[in-house]
Amino acid sequence: MNIKKKIVRVLVSLLLLTSTVASASPKFKNTFDWQPVIDAIIQVESNGNPKAKSGNSVGAMQITPILVAQCNIILKERKSTKRYTLADRYSVAKSKEMFLLMQSEYNTQNNIEKAIRAWNGGNNYSVKRTQRYYEKVMKVLKTLKK
Repeated sequence: MNIKKKIVRVLVSLLLLTSTVASASPKFKNTFDWQPVIDAIIQVESNGNPKAKSGNSVGAMQITPILVAQCNIILKERKSTKRYTLADRYSVAKSKEMFLLMQSEYNTQNNIEKAIRAWNGGNNYSVKRTQRYYEKVMKVLKTLKK
């Protein structure tokens, strides 16, 4: 009887480990639909202009060099050979990929408010400092949903 319990524990542990590894895999696809949030962020950040520039933030989603570097760290940790370049910030498709990568790493609960605030203020954002941005994005998001 004791051996059966040990076997069951080992099997349960293996199943949990397998699901954890699968969710950390670079091939893991988040089924949450971030498209409306991305569209609202693009509207607020650049009014849809993929060539927009503001300081060191560029592209439709106004991506900084720090975010590109963070994405590359995540990819490296996930054993992916893919890497983003600073020029990729001008690609709307690659900008969306970077957004999704950040969500998969830091927002596994798919919390829309967290996603919006973190996009503006980083992962350690201040609610107070990101409030105006959050309100702008939510206003656009509500308009897009109609």
